[in-house]
Amino acid sequence: MNKKEAFKSFAALHPELVSYVKSGEMTWQKFYEIYDIYGESNEAWKEYFKMESVLETDTLNTGGIADKLKSLDMNSIQEHIKTAQKALNLVQELTQKGTDNLSSLAKGPQIPRPLNKFFED
Repeated sequence: MNKKEAFKSFAALHPELVSYVKSGEMTWQKFYEIYDIYGESNEAWKEYFKMESVLETDTLNTGGIADKLKSLDMNSIQEHIKTAQKALNLVQELTQKGTDNLSSLAKGPQIPRPLNKFFED
């Protein structure tokens, strides 16, 4: 296997390198040069592989989530919920009144109108 194919295999094992190329921080040529000079097992790759470990620890770190929940102001959240409930109640009342008016119109007049005979029919 030549160096180019070996690098392709190495890059396939480390998909996090793609994010550096897509963001424009690195190019495949620069990664190949690092691979050509240092190979696979060197400290040069730690910088590029730490992104994966940070993401893994952040998503798996339940303590971080608990800390974020502790920092929330529950009184503020409760006030926002009350405001949202008031708005929903207002919308519900308006739509309910609108349907009540429509249903009364659909029924027609409730007092029968007298028939007027004008031409002695």
